[in-house]
Amino acid sequence: MVNEDSIKVQKSGGISFFERYLTVWVALCIIAGVGIGLLIPAVPETLSKFEYMNVSVPVAILIWLMIFPMMLKIDFSSIVNATKKPKGLVVTSVTNWLIKPFTMYLLAAFFFFIVFKQFISADLAKEYLAGAILLGAAPCTAMVFVWSHLTKGDPAYTLIQVAVNDLIILVAFTPIVAFLLGIGGVSIPWGTLILSVVLFVVIPLTAGFITRNLVIKSKGLDYFNEVFIKKFSNITIIGLLLTLVIIFSFQGETILANPFHIFLISIPLIIQTFLIFFIAYGWAKRWKLQHSIAAPAGMIGASNFFELSVAVAISLFGLTSGATLATVVGVLVEVPVMLTLVRIANRTRHWFPQA
Repeated sequence: MVNEDSIKVQKSGGISFFERYLTVWVALCIIAGVGIGLLIPAVPETLSKFEYMNVSVPVAILIWLMIFPMMLKIDFSSIVNATKKPKGLVVTSVTNWLIKPFTMYLLAAFFFFIVFKQFISADLAKEYLAGAILLGAAPCTAMVFVWSHLTKGDPAYTLIQVAVNDLIILVAFTPIVAFLLGIGGVSIPWGTLILSVVLFVVIPLTAGFITRNLVIKSKGLDYFNEVFIKKFSNITIIGLLLTLVIIFSFQGETILANPFHIFLISIPLIIQTFLIFFIAYGWAKRWKLQHSIAAPAGMIGASNFFELSVAVAISLFGLTSGATLATVVGVLVEVPVMLTLVRIANRTRHWFPQA
């Protein structure tokens, strides 16, 4: 039975049945979330009470569950080796901070002010542009661990990429957003940012380190790799799906109240996601990096730190603003698009040198 399962996984390129049809489960969870928000509003109303520093505690717990299995796989001695491969970090950092915010601004301005001019008023276009800028200036710090997991990314190197990204956010997010919005005094919710880093990086990393060491010490490395780690094989996917149900139960009414504008907003966001992925991924291919480094390098910029973007949009422009709606649309389109990029990355693994 075990051998048959292994053969099935090998034939599908290392992707299990559950993962292979992940897009279907994602669509069903989005529908379920929107349905719960509309038909059982008491559920999101109750969950929204468990929030601290603009971070939803239930969502944070589920994201933690998604990330924890990947942190278990990190051999911490390999982190030192990861720092000896600076090219991947250069690709990630330059793409995220010297390219992504500005391509997002240009794409969003082009679509909102020119292509969609007859559908969107100038004032609303400015708000949508502001939301897009907030997304473009906030590359992913949490969900990238999920995308890396699905592309068999190097967990230690992904951790380094995320850690460097977190440090850059602390100093670069505010001035870039202020410059692109053309306003001064952009306030960043530091509590949200710091809490997110602690929840999505520090806690699961520490828990993974402790758990890994305890299990290996008591049962041995073979048991850890062949038995223990496999117990968590579907935890990441389940956490992702439950997260989507909660997020879309919060946003169901907003989504259904603005279907046409959501469609319009999604177009530049989707184009931007593909563009940034292929810039980083193509650059990594040209530099002949390993696929386990190239795939996460493309994913971290393509994906967004939506908790930070939504929190800043609400604090700057208000809960019902066009800017906040644009950041919510970012959440709506991200998962289906990122799953498409995961598929592309897995099918182009042969482009890269083998380890």
